[in-house]
Amino acid sequence: MARTRRLIPTPPETVWDLLSDGHRYGEWVTGTRQVLAAEPHWPEVGARLRVRVGVGPLALDDTCVVRVCEPVRRLELEAKADPFGAARIAMRLEPWGGHTLFFLDWHPLRGPGTRMHGLPVDYLVAVRNGMMLTKLARIAVREYGAAAGGDAGGAGEGAGAGVRRG
Repeated sequence: MARTRRLIPTPPETVWDLLSDGHRYGEWVTGTRQVLAAEPHWPEVGARLRVRVGVGPLALDDTCVVRVCEPVRRLELEAKADPFGAARIAMRLEPWGGHTLFFLDWHPLRGPGTRMHGLPVDYLVAVRNGMMLTKLARIAVREYGAAAGGDAGGAGEGAGAGVRRG
């Protein structure tokens, strides 16, 4: 399992607004080329998000299904990318003062990923997830600052910059 966490210098509601808009996943989910469809009831349990993911000339379509949704607290997805199998993606938001401590856990469920699971793959996934959380934090800070009519309490893009694995 790859675990990543990040302090995002905005309230959990701001971060949740981004998570609950399926059409915006391409803005912050590394490797997403295009959001193909987001069901209107996203992120309710059972809702689906279809995306095209890829690196270089390789691309495939992926479907994410919401398995757990606790608004402003927790979102768990099952990402299916055949022929590679499926993974569990669990996101948890914890209030930390006026900020959000964001936890992201990734774990292969089915397919070849379960056999390749271990330190090298988990490390690469953790790096990718760290990049995603950096993008998510930048968007949240920018939008929170705009909504607050200024500078989001002095928090710049580098605030909370440490990506820790553990």
